Parts: sequence; structure tokens; C-alpha cells
Amino acid sequence: MSSDPAGISTTIPKQRVLLVDDSKIVRTTLARLIRKSFEVREEANGETGWQAIATDPSIVVVFSDIQMPVLDGFALLERIRQSEDPRIRSMPVIVISGDEEDATKKRARAAGANDFITKTTDGTEILSRIDNLLHLVEAKQQLVVNKQALDQTATRDPVTGAFTPHYLVTEGGKHYSHARRHGGPLAVLTFRMDSYGEIAGKVGKTVADQLLAKVAKLVMGTLRAEDSMGRTAEATFTVIFPGTSSQQALNFARRMHEQLDKAQVTYRDQVLKIRTSLGLAALDVDTVASIEELMKMAQQRLQDAASRKLQRAVEPDEASPLKPVGLPSDIDRAVQVIEHADAQKLGDAASEMLRRMLPFLLAVCRRLDVELPLDKITQALRNRPK
Repeated sequence: MSSDPAGISTTIPKQRVLLVDDSKIVRTTLARLIRKSFEVREEANGETGWQAIATDPSIVVVFSDIQMPVLDGFALLERIRQSEDPRIRSMPVIVISGDEEDATKKRARAAGANDFITKTTDGTEILSRIDNLLHLVEAKQQLVVNKQALDQTATRDPVTGAFTPHYLVTEGGKHYSHARRHGGPLAVLTFRMDSYGEIAGKVGKTVADQLLAKVAKLVMGTLRAEDSMGRTAEATFTVIFPGTSSQQALNFARRMHEQLDKAQVTYRDQVLKIRTSLGLAALDVDTVASIEELMKMAQQRLQDAASRKLQRAVEPDEASPLKPVGLPSDIDRAVQVIEHADAQKLGDAASEMLRRMLPFLLAVCRRLDVELPLDKITQALRNRPK
């Protein structure tokens, strides 16, 4: 019990340790030793242990047996280390070992076990192991915090030389504001080296990073001084093109993809194939409220391209070269684009919008019994080069 200067009493709760073992005797023995310094929660198998970890944020350390019903210790370790939740993924796990062979312990270590104890380890030693692991976790968390703080101030990615995500958004925000004030174009291209993971598996992460840096240098060498390129994920880059229309950015993306696709890279007689996916967004065909939204739209189109197993998010249909950069799929969206864009700057996008809206206009004319020169519009669109 402690009191703050205002006189409000608060209780500082103990941290909680989870014991997962199908033996009631083992759980009771360990709980008696640990309860002096920690709250204790007990579960009899890996499945209920996992549910406890996923739902109880007060758990800071897990003790787990290997041989258990329903879900064994190896499977529990795998779930913990593959969790998307950083709290769970980094949680210390101490394996309760019995007479297992060294191979079993080695497998547990490879699966992510931090430490081992036997069922006869004394209480002082167990508490010491827990304290050491908690200090280690705290130190790692502090490193993450420090890195995040550094990322907020750094401007260049140390591996590729591209801008950091934070700096790219800052620069992009300036270009977005300028484009909105003056009615100018702005485009965002996001591309990913899809073969990065495969290459890292073949020749190691160091070599894969070297190749990634070469790709970044190659692309940055083709940019204008006013363009900005940043590394926004492990093998993903985003380029912001001020004063650039969707068609101009599309042309650049095609040239870049062709250049990377033809690249010949060998390492120790192994051919390393560069495969990329692209996503494009631009103000002349997309309605957004910030540079972050425009970047997110390009990222989503990149993901769509990857899920469709296409090489180019910007070119799924040769007959509609502007379709990938976001022609609206509904009337409300089309109206928004028209309201926010200069008709002269819509270019081919306007023709594509009209072509897709013609069936709707024809139905409205029939229902209202009015005549519009839709036949002339239809003929003009047919005669217009696609």
C-alpha cells in the first residue's frame, strides 16, 4: 500500500506468472515457491494456457511443461513466438524439464524457450531466473523505444539510403498541401521486392539487404530532385511525385518494373530473380483528405496486386490504363472526383468514367422519358482510341 501526495491510496499489484503443467503436484510446488514475489495462475494444458496468455495482460512470465495433453509445450511455444501481439511474442518462457533427452531441450530452445528448470530447482534459483528474464525483456523494450525515438529524428534508412517513413510523410505532407492550394497534380507509387524473403532464405539476410540497397539506389537514380522515396516496410518503398499526373506516374512505374524485371543478378553462381509488385494512387483520379490517405491507397493497391499474383497493380487491363489508379466504382465516388478535379486535367479518366456510367444514364432516360444525345456520346466513345 502506498500513498500519493494527494493522499489517495493505491495498491500496486504483483506481476503474474503462469504455470502450465498437467501435474497438479508440480504446479502446487512451483506456485508455493513463486507466490512470495508474484501472483500465480495455473493451467493444466497448453490450450488453456494459451487462452490465459491471450486474455490476461498481467502475465509476464510463462512456465511450461513439454509433455501435456490437448496442446503440448512445443505447440504452445510456437503460438507464443508467432503471435502478432508484441507483448505475447516477447514473453519469457521457462521450460519445466524432467528427464527429457538433450535433443528435446535443443528443440525447445530452437522453438523459443528462454530458460530451463528442473522440478527440483529451489525457490531462490527460480526467482533469480525470473528476475533476470524480466530485466532482459525490459532492456529489449527500452531498445525498441529508443529505436522508435531515433526513427522520428532520422531522415535516412541506414540500409538503403532511402528516407525513413516518418520523414517521407513529413515531406509528402508539404507536397500534398502545395498541390491542394494550387490545384496541381501529385502521385504516389508504392513498390515491393516480392522476392526479398526467398533471396534471404537462399543466400542470407545480409546479401538480400545488399541487393535491396542496390534496387533502391537504382530507382533513386531515376528520380527528379523534387521526388521523395522512402523505405516504408522491410522490402517496400514509396515514392512521392509532386507535379505528376497519374498517367505520368504510370509510365514511370512501367519503365521501372521493366528495368527491374530484366536485371541480371548472380551470387556465387546462383541467379537471384528480382520480382516486384506495384501500387499507384494520384490526386487527379483519387479523392483523399491527406497524404497519409493517398499513401494508404497506393499500399492497398499493392496488396491487391500481390493477392492476385500480378506483377503490376498499375496495369491489370491494357484497355483501361488508368483503371488501376482508382477510377471510382460507384456514382458517389465519381461525383466526388469530378467535383475535386479540373475537367481538363481528368484527360482519359473522364472518358472512362463516362463509358462506365452510360448504362446508368440510358436507364434514367428511359424511366424519365427524356432524350439526351447518348447515341452520339456512345459513338464518340467507340471511335476514341482505347
